[in-house]
Amino acid sequence: MDRRIPGPTRRLAFREMTAADLDDMAALLGDDEVMRHYPQPMSRDEALRWIEWNQRGYREHGHGLWLVTLRSNGEFAGNCGLTLQNVEGTVHTEIGYLLRAELHGNGYATEAATACRDHARDVLGLDRLIAIINPDNVPSQRVAEKIGLALEREATYQGRTTRIYASEL
Repeated sequence: MDRRIPGPTRRLAFREMTAADLDDMAALLGDDEVMRHYPQPMSRDEALRWIEWNQRGYREHGHGLWLVTLRSNGEFAGNCGLTLQNVEGTVHTEIGYLLRAELHGNGYATEAATACRDHARDVLGLDRLIAIINPDNVPSQRVAEKIGLALEREATYQGRTTRIYASEL
């Protein structure tokens, strides 16, 4: 087993992002529906920077957002993983998940986030996770709750009011 990435789940597999994933990531990050709770969809150049940011995370911290594929057919599903985020002056490990809009509502985000939470605890030895969620993003809040995170507080993150969900691992 590759200890750098979460093991596969029943329906999903994970791997590190590469520049070859730019088309898929640009489509995901440029999708109005997927990005509705972000300030705006991202450009292709911003999607490339997203990939590069995650590659730095793999090298420097041993984690980042991993590319998620469907095990049934290898199809690109989105990304999910662990990143370092500075919230009001304190750096936390955040679990994040973004999946293609047409896959929403099938439990994939919860399945991917569960695998990443378990990887954080069991492989990386982390003792706490947060999720930074737009107050209007109820589906993302439900995923956080399903994997054991609870609303901790509201915080200002990147100039916006957000909800911080958190859990000790």
